[in-house]
Amino acid sequence: MPEPRPIHPGAAVTTIRHFIHGAESGEAARTLPVYDPATGEAHRQVAAASTAEVGEAIAAAKAAQPAWRASSLIKRADVFFRLRQLLAERTDELAAIVTSEHGKVLSDAAGEVSRGIENVEFAAGLLHLLKGERSEQVSRGVDVHSVKQPVGVVAAITPFNFPVMVPLWMVASAIACGNTVVLKPSEKDPSAAIWLARAFQEAGLPDGVLNVVNGDREAVDALLDSDDIAAVSFVGSTPVAQAIYQRAAANGKRVQALGGAKNHMVVMPDADIDGAAAAAVSAAYGSAGERCMAVSVLVAVGDVADDLVEGIRSRIAQLRIGPGTDPASEMGPLITREHRDRVASYVSGAEAEGATVVVDGTRKTFEGDGFFVGVSLIDGVRPGMKVYEDEIFGPVLAVVRVDSYQEAVELINANAFGNGTAIFTRDGGTARQFEFDVEVGMVGVNVPIPVPVGAFSFGGWKKSLFGDSHIYGPESIHFYTRSKVVTTRWPDHTPAQVDLGFPSNH
Repeated sequence: MPEPRPIHPGAAVTTIRHFIHGAESGEAARTLPVYDPATGEAHRQVAAASTAEVGEAIAAAKAAQPAWRASSLIKRADVFFRLRQLLAERTDELAAIVTSEHGKVLSDAAGEVSRGIENVEFAAGLLHLLKGERSEQVSRGVDVHSVKQPVGVVAAITPFNFPVMVPLWMVASAIACGNTVVLKPSEKDPSAAIWLARAFQEAGLPDGVLNVVNGDREAVDALLDSDDIAAVSFVGSTPVAQAIYQRAAANGKRVQALGGAKNHMVVMPDADIDGAAAAAVSAAYGSAGERCMAVSVLVAVGDVADDLVEGIRSRIAQLRIGPGTDPASEMGPLITREHRDRVASYVSGAEAEGATVVVDGTRKTFEGDGFFVGVSLIDGVRPGMKVYEDEIFGPVLAVVRVDSYQEAVELINANAFGNGTAIFTRDGGTARQFEFDVEVGMVGVNVPIPVPVGAFSFGGWKKSLFGDSHIYGPESIHFYTRSKVVTTRWPDHTPAQVDLGFPSNH
């Protein structure tokens, strides 16, 4: 990776540090460049935490946890109500930070903040979410109740593609449940995490409850190996998710590690073809395809393929690609130069594998040194081709032609990933059968990107998830708490008797 260079020659490069026990810190003995993807320039640098600095953040979280656990649920809820207001009032400010480091267009960044707010709103309902259960008189004079208690200190390791939304997926529920958190955001766009930590602090969160350490693998390994970390949440690629799951689980931690995806969108012969084509363009190329719920495979059933491909091709010609700060832009650059080149390699290799490149976005030219690439559409794709098998994570849509509904379902179920899928049809019976048949964690019916609202949980199956729990929503409350069952009997006036038999409830 090139050495960082400022936007303006001679200008100082801002260093993004850590946030530990309520204050920004870090000597920045080792730094990593943070690029503006629209210009290709390293306008900031981020301190890479040492193992010792990660230890400081963990110690701060551990020290803050007893008092936060003992805080009233009303006090915790108040923090989230205030945070929700801050996020709503300052969405534009936070979106601008995201765009400056990720590259996505401002409207997309603002949408990300909005989806993150959903999780804050869910966490604000912790009075209800943390209720236990009670049964009285399970035996004569004996009652039983259960409570949910925090697991302790939680590590949250988040990806570059949603630097606001994904941290809030984890941090909101974890803190609501009475845990303290060490957040390790992506080193590619770390500023949003510091902004969130400051916002939590302004909302009334005590120092040490949320800490942020920046950096790379050294920071991650320190979190995974610490005896003081009780649980680990991760979102990223499948190889890394699997490695994190194995290492953290081997160290006795509770783990939820969400991996990659290869999301299929099935279009049936009876579907609204024009609407399906528009949905495919939005789902495949939105956020430059850098999202795990992007549609990367379009499955055309029967004779709809030609019309679908033409509908998508005609819309591609109208897409406006440019800097995320330009209101006219509909798609921004990719996150790094290396990732852009990797995405382009799939397009150049598809034709050699026997596919037809209908639109080659790699041939599109852009001014400047930004990490831009045009959108690509590839027809005649088959299982076994790299463009079909790999998670590309860029604006590339592959079209697979099949003869029947059954063939479409078999195609999806045979895929190694099981994150999200969608079907476009006017037939309710077909849609219902699809819900029943398909082996995927999230399903959309005439909805191309079926990301659940905050009151439900997000997660896939197969190689899209390592661990037992999906993220945010009700499953997050289960993940970030331990259940304790209490059995009580109060003394009465009956004379006590010795009974050496096995305890019975009769």
